[in-house]
Amino acid sequence: MPASKPKPNYLWSMFSMHCPRCRRGKLFKDYSAYNFKHTFDMHDECPVCKQKFDMEPGFWYGTGYVSYALTVAISVATFVAWWVLIGVSFSDNRVFWWLGLNSAFLLILQPWLMRLSRAMYLYFFVRYNEDYETSEPHRFDY
Repeated sequence: MPASKPKPNYLWSMFSMHCPRCRRGKLFKDYSAYNFKHTFDMHDECPVCKQKFDMEPGFWYGTGYVSYALTVAISVATFVAWWVLIGVSFSDNRVFWWLGLNSAFLLILQPWLMRLSRAMYLYFFVRYNEDYETSEPHRFDY
């Protein structure tokens, strides 16, 4: 019996931005999200399993909702952490300090969040396939 390959972890594969079908091929051509000329440069298909990434025209518009949800989740988490560690008060402007620091934090994270939202959105539509080497990639024909 041939030894099977270990199944890559779902969350690790998504956060490291690998193909959802094989969880081995990279989604983006450039490793860094902060190379601003190439932030969104993606392979047309997975270099390992040949899964097509751009399912249809306008496919990536849905990532705006994912990016928005991530931004709200991060903002809520930083607000709760600020509230627990520092406290919230309008009398000494602590809430405004949180607002400014949270905005700066989100601005710094934005290129990475936009890439992550693409990866998460793609993971909604393409499932892992253990037999990716022998089976055909999933095609979306609408």
